Amino acid sequence: MKTENNKFAKAEMLIRKPVSEVFQAFINPEITSKFWFTKGSGKLEEDQSTEWTWEMYGFSLTVLTKVIKENQKIVIEWGNPDEITLVEWVFTPLDENETFVSITNSGLKGDSDKIIDQVRNSTEGFTLVLAGAKAYLEHHIQLNLVLDRFPKGLA
Repeated sequence: MKTENNKFAKAEMLIRKPVSEVFQAFINPEITSKFWFTKGSGKLEEDQSTEWTWEMYGFSLTVLTKVIKENQKIVIEWGNPDEITLVEWVFTPLDENETFVSITNSGLKGDSDKIIDQVRNSTEGFTLVLAGAKAYLEHHIQLNLVLDRFPKGLA
């Protein structure tokens, strides 16, 4: 197994909404907070830092937006200072009401066990984010998937 080629996590899903609506859901914290983090300090803007907060876990994280290509791509850096990784969203319109979203988290570091753990956790997390976004955007339902990932008493 070549670990160099496996140092990333990926989650993908079709969301039956126009690409502009799906793209906005990931750069505008007023929408993102309905399915992922509970609060953001502002919209994602290229070369700007933004703070995301998961109040249910008492956790905040600063992200640096590296790339914003309207309705096409978002790239951020995030993580602890010694473990910064890249997260890239690619938005592919399939027609006027369908968008395929691909999220890749790359630049994972550490020994094989640590990388496998990061790949597993990141893939699980971003799959929940995409499922939550799909439910919210398509059906206006907040599934609380991220909230329920670590229920009180099990976290």
